[in-house]
Amino acid sequence: MFWIVLSTVTIAATWAAAGLAALQAARTARTPQGAIGWAVFLLAAPIAALPAYMIFGHHRFKGYWTARRAAEQAVVATRNYTSARSGKLPTLPVNAAPFEAIAGMNICHGNGLELLVDGENTFNSIFEAIDEAQEYILVQYYILRADTVGRKLQAKLIEAAERGVTVWFTTDSIGSRKLSRGFARALEEAGVNMIDPAVQRPPWHRLRINFRNHRKTVIVDGRTGFTGGLNAGEEYMGLNTVMGPWRDTHVRLTGPVVQQLQLSFAEDWHWHTQEPILDLLNWDAELSPQDRPGLIVSTGPGDTNGNGSMLFFSVITAAQERVWMASPYLVPDQEVLAALKHAALRGLDVRILLPNSIDHHLPWLAGFAFFDELREAGVRILRYQGGFMHQKCFVIDDRISGAGTANLDYRSFRLNFETMALFFDSRSAHEMSEMLARDFQRSIELTQPLDQQAWPIRLLAPVTRLLAPVL
Repeated sequence: MFWIVLSTVTIAATWAAAGLAALQAARTARTPQGAIGWAVFLLAAPIAALPAYMIFGHHRFKGYWTARRAAEQAVVATRNYTSARSGKLPTLPVNAAPFEAIAGMNICHGNGLELLVDGENTFNSIFEAIDEAQEYILVQYYILRADTVGRKLQAKLIEAAERGVTVWFTTDSIGSRKLSRGFARALEEAGVNMIDPAVQRPPWHRLRINFRNHRKTVIVDGRTGFTGGLNAGEEYMGLNTVMGPWRDTHVRLTGPVVQQLQLSFAEDWHWHTQEPILDLLNWDAELSPQDRPGLIVSTGPGDTNGNGSMLFFSVITAAQERVWMASPYLVPDQEVLAALKHAALRGLDVRILLPNSIDHHLPWLAGFAFFDELREAGVRILRYQGGFMHQKCFVIDDRISGAGTANLDYRSFRLNFETMALFFDSRSAHEMSEMLARDFQRSIELTQPLDQQAWPIRLLAPVTRLLAPVL
């Protein structure tokens, strides 16, 4: 009898706690979808959900947001370097206002862009730039492996430091959690300014899991910058036997957008270390003869307006003819989902390129719960067949193109630090569209509805969609 009473009391207490937590989630979640996701999870599986909510729940983030915004304010005065336009901008093919408001900076001209397709082109270009560095190098990766690619990057940075180049280097504590202390120590001993993922600043527990710095940035002398989808590891060269060929895109940047990119790095560095490095960097941009209007948009969980989602909403709603997007995941929030459907209903050519291979099962499954709804509105879903596709790119009409680190999912929209490089000219859009058109040729269109998929997908896709805001 005692055990029956104890079990009854325990179950009742668990349900009561879950109910209170669901009410708290409804009050503190940043979006209605997040509130619903937590409430469903807590009430459906309280034993599993309660510990998760204690660690990841949005009620725990207030202190983080305050500290992060304080770090940004400490360097925000430097935005006048990157916001100043080099002369009068020609008339842009789009309304610049929403993009500049999201970025907190002005579109600038005098930029150069080179698309770097896949790992060999990307790392050859990065290593060449590092070898040519004369003053400083800024390096930031979400994932850094201590394999042949990571070791080569390490060697290049050590060589640069030994010839007198100042190097600042940081990685993410989750993405690079397997990186050994010895790897970091070798860089430090060579004089590299290193933020070791093992000793990054607190708060330790939830923030190292949820607030991931997903950016991939390399900047040399304030004159050449790189960002995009590729981390530093063998799989990004297509050398992983499990994942096979790896399709990805990076961009090499020159001109004032490099200053915008390094401002984002300086903010991240200040957040981790409280060390201001702004006065040590070059803010005198060299104009590129390509003269492409561009803008760096850096987003993160410290944003008060959901800028990650707002960026994709803005580019989609600006479209008049086509929306072509490539992402490894498709788990959109309601705003981006509505924008995609509305674009297709307006008669636009809307295509979303996704991988056919799987690297993370939960977002892959969740995507199936969106496909039918999107296809019914006229959106075409294509699955890439040439290996795993990891690029994050888009082209809008022949007017806007973008590449960077942000996926089409809740985590990139709300929880990760991301960087996207946007360009507002027909040349950049043409180059991006040609690249994506080649990828479309190696893809097949998904036409099979959810109720005809394999039973695990039919069963689990709707559940993972409900959990999308908390994945």
